[in-house]
Amino acid sequence: MAQFINPFTDVGFKRIFGQEINKDLLIDFLNALLEGEKRVKDIRFLDKELLPAYRRDRGVIYDVYCTDESGEQFIVEMQNREQANFRERALYYLSRTVAAQGERGVSWQFDLKAVYGVFFMNFRLAGATHKLRTDVVLADRDTHETFTDKMRYIFLELPSFDKEENECETDFERWIYVLKNMETLQRLPFKARNAVFQKLEQIVDIAALSKEDRMKYDESIKVYRDQLAVMTFERQQGRAEGKAEGLEQGRAEGKAEGLEQGRAEGLEQGRAEGEHLAQLRMVRRMKETGLSAEQIAEMTGLAMDEVEALN
Repeated sequence: MAQFINPFTDVGFKRIFGQEINKDLLIDFLNALLEGEKRVKDIRFLDKELLPAYRRDRGVIYDVYCTDESGEQFIVEMQNREQANFRERALYYLSRTVAAQGERGVSWQFDLKAVYGVFFMNFRLAGATHKLRTDVVLADRDTHETFTDKMRYIFLELPSFDKEENECETDFERWIYVLKNMETLQRLPFKARNAVFQKLEQIVDIAALSKEDRMKYDESIKVYRDQLAVMTFERQQGRAEGKAEGLEQGRAEGKAEGLEQGRAEGLEQGRAEGEHLAQLRMVRRMKETGLSAEQIAEMTGLAMDEVEALN
């Protein structure tokens, strides 16, 4: 039986990084992430729901949303599966947060504060070089000089981190190691190096959860595991169907070129259809467990009206 919570669950992630009483954990992680660039001294949690500016526009709900003492803002998200238009979703999130800083009246002179988007990804991002950390900034295409520092994306591809405990050299790597392996650890390492890991061990100890928190966590872990099971099944089914369709198309064309193209297109279509079916089934299962439409929208990235339309 696991001793520590799974940080990839909705409840687990927010227990670590989304509580005012334990905000020193998030501060420590952000400072490790931005070491040598920025030092966060304090944070204040903001309303995770950013309401739409206009009727019929869609709002956004963040996992963790906070601001530091200088007014710069941080959106911290955990994503367990790649969604359609994942990059565009991240762009939308940060753009809405930047735009929300606007003030009415001619006296406001676009005095914007920087917005950081930190996206934990428990999957490998398609179409990208697979590495742990991808930093995206607005920069000149030729000189690579930063054009503005007001919008920054940091994508953390957890499956691409393969260091062992004794190979971690920085607090950032130690954080990633602990988060990635937490559910299988019998003890939390690095406590002698950084006292924050001592506090983290107490917070994530399953035995220390209250009865109410344990019930919430058990439900969250069930949803997480159901989601993984559905995703695995649909991915395998999609690949099989896509490969068969691609081979059939390739044989019909009778050319090696057609075979490769057909296989590739078939695989891609199969994956897309499989992922879509997985999402529909996952939402239905979430509804069956009693989760609200708002909770489901927050966990899946779907709009509220999309969730409510699925029966």
